[in-house]
This record gives sequence, structure tokens and C-alpha cells, in this order.
Amino acid sequence: MSVIQDISESIQKGKAKNAKHLVLQALDEGYDPKIILNKGLLAGMMIVGERFKRDEVFVPEVLVASRAMNTGLSILESHLVKEKPDAFLGKVVLGTVRGDWHDIGKHMVAMMLRGAGFEVVDIGYDADTSAFIDTAEAIEADIICMSALLTTTMPAMQEVIDALKRKGLRDKYIVMIGGAPVNQCFAQEIDADIYTSDAMSCAREARKAVLKKRGSHEIFESEGGSAG
Repeated sequence: MSVIQDISESIQKGKAKNAKHLVLQALDEGYDPKIILNKGLLAGMMIVGERFKRDEVFVPEVLVASRAMNTGLSILESHLVKEKPDAFLGKVVLGTVRGDWHDIGKHMVAMMLRGAGFEVVDIGYDADTSAFIDTAEAIEADIICMSALLTTTMPAMQEVIDALKRKGLRDKYIVMIGGAPVNQCFAQEIDADIYTSDAMSCAREARKAVLKKRGSHEIFESEGGSAG
């Protein structure tokens, strides 16, 4: 088993100290930081996410795996910035819409998106239209991701999309929505790009959408993992 596979295993088992040690080892062995990220850290986290979706693991296990991934990422980050500034897949603005104070599910979505390779800026709950748009513009986001847990706050999602259209920005962003009362019909009605029903699906569909928009192939499948 290669050190990259060992990194993936350490994430799946939630072993933060091992993840840190193995990332350092992989760097010493000459592995490309992007390979360590994609084939090691993110691959392990995505496996945990799939297991979570199948009810094979639960929130505590996901949290431990996420902590291990972040420990490894903290070692890798400076190398990614220095050598591979495009190593992260993209940027997401994430928030619960205006009038809605629920955010437990949103935290899980943020965790899964980060595990899928995104930089996530979480603008919190009760976020108004300008918060979504201004943040997206400021960080040059790829995705605006909105959550609503109350039927009464669902119209706020359309307000964000309508504001994007008025500003001539609608085609600039992939707009994703989710939350207990939200469904595919509503997404089509308000002209959202993607509806997902759970955190793992959100991360997977976000990856697919960004890669499709860029005309790229899935990096887990297209990139090798040999040392330099």
C-alpha cells in the first residue's frame, strides 16, 4: 500500500496524527501536493461521505474524519498555495437564507463540500440577498449554495436569484439549493441550477457541476499518483 493510500485510510479511520505524519512523509517522498490532496485526503473523505449517505457511519464518525482531513490539509496548504495555486476545485458561498435560523444541516454541507475539495465561505444563517451576492463577488465564487428549513423562508431563495438576474450575474454562478421543504420542482420554478436532498449529494453534484463548467474530467479518475 502506498503512502497515498495510507493517507486515505487514516482519514477514513479519523486518525488525525497519522494523517499529519503521512502527509509529511508523502511530501518527503516527492509526491505532488495536488496528488496528496486529491488521491489521499479528499478521496478518504469522499469515501466517508458515501458511507454516511448509506447509513454505514454517522455524524460523530464524519466529524472525526473531517478533523483528520483538516489536520492533514493544514500541513499541505502552504505547499498547495506555493506550487499549485489552482489545486482546490473552486469556491462556494454557503448560507441559510433570510428569516431562517437553522444551520445544523448547513454545517454538514460545509464539511462535505470542503471534503470534496472546495473552499467554503459560510455566511451563516438569516443571510440576506446582498450577503450572498456581495460575498460571491468578493471571493470570486463558483457556487452560491442556499439552505432553507422553513417553507416561509423558501421565497428568499428566489429573491437571491432574481437579484442576480437584475445585476446581470445569473450566468456567472452555479446556484444550488437544499433543505427539508425544498424539492426539484421548486428548484426549477425559481431557476436554481441544482437541488440536492443531502450533504453528500450536494458535494458530489457541486464537483460535477464545476468540472462540467470548466470542461474538465473528474480529478480522482484522471490524475496519477506517482512520486516525482
